[in-house]
Amino acid sequence: MNKIKVLTFLTISLLSFLSFSYEVKEGVLRTPDDRFENLENYPFKPNYMMIDGLRIHYLDEGPNDADPIILFHGEPTWSYLFRKMIPVLTEAGYRVVVPDMVGFGKSDKFESKYDYSYQHHIEVMKELIKRLDLKNATHFGQDWGGLVGLRVVAEMPNRFSQVVVSNTGMVSREGISAWFMQRLVELTVWWNGPITYKELILAAQESLNTDSPTPSSATSMFSKWMAYSYYSEDMDIVGIIENFGQLNLSEEEKRAYEAPYPSGKYKAGAHVWPYLIPTQLQENEKYWKEVYEEWDKPFLVAFGSEERITIRMKDDFLNRIPNPTVITLGGVGHFVQEEMGPELAQIIINFIEGKKVSDLI
Repeated sequence: MNKIKVLTFLTISLLSFLSFSYEVKEGVLRTPDDRFENLENYPFKPNYMMIDGLRIHYLDEGPNDADPIILFHGEPTWSYLFRKMIPVLTEAGYRVVVPDMVGFGKSDKFESKYDYSYQHHIEVMKELIKRLDLKNATHFGQDWGGLVGLRVVAEMPNRFSQVVVSNTGMVSREGISAWFMQRLVELTVWWNGPITYKELILAAQESLNTDSPTPSSATSMFSKWMAYSYYSEDMDIVGIIENFGQLNLSEEEKRAYEAPYPSGKYKAGAHVWPYLIPTQLQENEKYWKEVYEEWDKPFLVAFGSEERITIRMKDDFLNRIPNPTVITLGGVGHFVQEEMGPELAQIIINFIEGKKVSDLI
């Protein structure tokens, strides 16, 4: 009887360990599939592609021979964020491809934050698009989805026919200014040191709860955000989405956003992403000048009226893109897909089809 109890205990312990530390190869974690079972309003078939030794997950919905719309998510979300948009887009006859970036969703995750890079995110997304042979595509990017997606478009512009951006940007600098900004970010993270989630939220309130955030309050919020992300060992994923997005998620939605992360060790990609922003400043500036300042295809800028996190990046689109279409999504903040998913999808459809798009009040 004692042997049976011991074996039972060891079996349960082993299964528990595997569910919280599913290492597919040294330094690479894969979230167990059962974490994603029965997610509300996420009935989509998973698709996988091995890229650079990593299993990359993507959704591929709608007619295979239709013009594709590629939806790029940001931090700390995944393809679940687009669940309200996908049915509207496919019903209109479009093919919708939604990848989970490395470290997010159902895609594999590096265990160490030092294995992630901005350039690697770009290269993985480019390879996925090449292998799927997506052409005449529409880009949609929000948050980090724009930082990565806009570079993807810039490096393979012949595969894209139009661009849509929302609450995002492509931060850039030239020469010594780029070097200085990266060093400043590193110094700022070191200076702030580890901070608690509560300290982060308190620092963010000045920007998030005002109609006109000052540059100093925005800088303070972002510096605290970088420090919290970088030093945290177990980011509060739901808390970040709710507080920075000014959202009240349901229990099912909370479960879905936490699903990719059985434990804190799976969150290295989310922890390091803000720290990676200044690592491609000169490259981003190059593509601003060579591609986007010469852009001659449709380009839609659709920011939320309540957006505070990336609002200062909006000016780059207004000042550097030739003749962009600009609209405001009234009453919504950072995660527009959560607050206005179906409406945003219809705006994208109208824009692709050359119909007039207007502010949503």
